Amino acid sequence: MRIIEKIKKEFKYANYLNKIIYLNVFVFLLVNIISVLAGLFLIDIVSLTEKLMLPSETSEIIKQPWSLITYMFLHENFIHLLFNMLWLHFGGNLFLQYLNEKQLVNIYVLGGLFGGLLFVIAFNYLPALVPFNQNAKALGASASVLAIFFAIATKIPNYQIHLPFLGHVKLKYLAFFFIILDFLSIPKGNAGGHIAHIGGAIFGYIYIKQIQNKKGFIFNDLMKNFKKPNQKKVKKETSEVDTVLEKISKSGYNSLNEKEKELLFKSSKK
Repeated sequence: MRIIEKIKKEFKYANYLNKIIYLNVFVFLLVNIISVLAGLFLIDIVSLTEKLMLPSETSEIIKQPWSLITYMFLHENFIHLLFNMLWLHFGGNLFLQYLNEKQLVNIYVLGGLFGGLLFVIAFNYLPALVPFNQNAKALGASASVLAIFFAIATKIPNYQIHLPFLGHVKLKYLAFFFIILDFLSIPKGNAGGHIAHIGGAIFGYIYIKQIQNKKGFIFNDLMKNFKKPNQKKVKKETSEVDTVLEKISKSGYNSLNEKEKELLFKSSKK
């Protein structure tokens, strides 16, 4: 029980980058534990796992719309998970030195969605991939991870990192290498995965360019508009409380009317 409580506490106070990593690990462990238990009792759960993957067939996506999100937290094996989480840890920590946690979550989720949608479009409209549309499914955080990496590479393109045998390499060259490698790997297997990677990378680039041009995304604008009424309410309540406190300092608590006492009581509970 102490271990569980410790894990809960660690997750609660972790930043959003670590929470995303923990969530990926948790989903991987949960899916595999259930798979082992199902195997012992001769229960077939392949269909359950596939419900979490992103299918390329639009008719299937309509039946399981949650797969647009769940696919980016699902991994095929431990090596797949490890590679993605290492890159997420590296790129995410560098990202948070220049941008904030909200933007990190935005890019992870929206970059994964963009990569997933490009995967779906490719298997429905590219002649070479249409024949495989029925069985194509995507899984993994790679599109989201590359979205974050390309975002920070766009933000600080000349930032240098040290790589074994290569020495210091600028982020923009590393990003360019990854995008070319994914493109050239499309005909060599896992075409859907490489296309999703490219989609995530494109989104990360566009996201930062929009911020730099001070245009922003519709998503961010909606969030700002959604928060405006609440912010005004908080400012109004703060002003009223300040007025009540000033009245107490001048005339004492007994000088307050019932409404002012109620306001003071409510503010103390927040």
